[in-house]
Amino acid sequence: MNALASAASGASAGPLASAAPILSLAGIGKRFGTFQALDDVSLDLMPGDVHCLLGENGAGKSTLCNVIFGVHQPDAGTMHVNGAPYHPRSPADALSNAIAMVHQHFSLVDDATVLDNLLLGQARGWLNRAAHAKRVREVLDSVGLDLPLNVRVADLSVGERQRVEIVKCLMREPQLLLLDEPTAVLLPAQIDALLDTCARVAQRGCAVVLVTHKLKEISRIASHATVLQSGRVVARSASPATEIDRLVHAMIHRATASDSPDDHLDAVGKLSLDQPVHASPYSRPLGDEVLQVDGLSARDADGATRLAECTLVVNRGEIVGIAGVEGNGQSELGAVLAGMMPAASGRFFVAGQDMTGATPRELTRAGVGIVPEDRHAVGCVTGMSLTDNLLLNHLDAYTRGGFLRRRAMREAARELMTRFDVRASGPDALLGGLSGGNQQKAVLARELTLDPLLFLLAAQPTRGLDVGAVAAVYSHIRAARDRGVGVLLISSELDELLSVADRIVVLYRGRIMGSCTPDAANRGRIGAWMAGAGESA
Repeated sequence: MNALASAASGASAGPLASAAPILSLAGIGKRFGTFQALDDVSLDLMPGDVHCLLGENGAGKSTLCNVIFGVHQPDAGTMHVNGAPYHPRSPADALSNAIAMVHQHFSLVDDATVLDNLLLGQARGWLNRAAHAKRVREVLDSVGLDLPLNVRVADLSVGERQRVEIVKCLMREPQLLLLDEPTAVLLPAQIDALLDTCARVAQRGCAVVLVTHKLKEISRIASHATVLQSGRVVARSASPATEIDRLVHAMIHRATASDSPDDHLDAVGKLSLDQPVHASPYSRPLGDEVLQVDGLSARDADGATRLAECTLVVNRGEIVGIAGVEGNGQSELGAVLAGMMPAASGRFFVAGQDMTGATPRELTRAGVGIVPEDRHAVGCVTGMSLTDNLLLNHLDAYTRGGFLRRRAMREAARELMTRFDVRASGPDALLGGLSGGNQQKAVLARELTLDPLLFLLAAQPTRGLDVGAVAAVYSHIRAARDRGVGVLLISSELDELLSVADRIVVLYRGRIMGSCTPDAANRGRIGAWMAGAGESA
């Protein structure tokens, strides 16, 4: 029987009474060279348990999930599945033990269709495509998602690819489900549907591990929580919803005492909606406009329109947030403005200068900072050092007689590491060896220190970051705004946009549905626009 479809709707998750653990970890250790990634980690995952795994970037969360899933083998400790010794040498071993994982980074075949990716590994011998396609649709319906099954994965947005990963994992109906930041690219209603699905799967006896930084998700669904700090367990909770303050304290390793719960949430990145915003941008003089987008359209490789006649303005000293479910034109808007995708029609200007068709290098010289949504593909060079990545935009300042002044570069890199809290063994560390969050902070540090910086394009700048890092990122972006920089912030996190933006513009199917101030009273309107309400026929 399908656990996703048959479980009672709305049932709450919770560990089953008097049950033995599905998975037991005892004293797990993992070292990469001299770096101790995991140290004496013990954990029991019970049937019916939704267990949230928390910690800063680089705390060991993904490493622990990869050890469980057989990607890495532990150097110390033991694992047992249903009481039997468990020694996975590969993900195939994990899957054969009914353990499935949605990875933080994608594991899809780009040249295959969505349906073919979902059917990979689902059957041996003759594959009944019609029957399996029907099952795919049932799983999609169970979590309230919609995917274009006959489209190549290479033509999907980042958000759509994440949804494919989630559905591929859920199709296996595992007894242990590992989810590494699965909700970052979903609508609020779809997040609710996915969390409901997790609860229903858990009620059927599955253990669910959810790696997340979202306090609302922890409060709503977690029956247990474990906090990792530098690879060690530093806190546990059997009542996470009532112990958020203690868990966050353990996670970010600093005091979180505050005068009120709202102040505490501000400190860890859930920023208050009551913060003062700038005067209405609609009444500003034309001289304040740092970005002008005039009728911009973009098409994908197949000629389909992804962005349609987009017109908007970003003023100096203003953060304009672009909201919407990923796959609705945000990626294309960011790619065109970053010089990585041609415009099919329309123009855009930076400080009055026509930059339509400009290269990324030309945009940088014009004072445009770019934080792309896919940092691995276009935001950094993982095979180069942290120093080189931090100073890619500033090499002219460190060149003398045709040679780079490496000592001065390392000193500058150390200063940026401290200023932006980029954690690494040193400035000579390879960027590819850093956690995803620290890579993102390095990209942000490089772009925010561009001189001059007139306009910042920030696409998904907090994806994969812990709550402390989210607060730090937005502190830097706000500081740039306060210096007069215009910011276009593209994010799938509506709560963050409501907290940070001075104005919110909603995209749906490539078109602007509406624009409003980020007042709490406008939340319902924004959500309706994101879902396509009011779309013209």
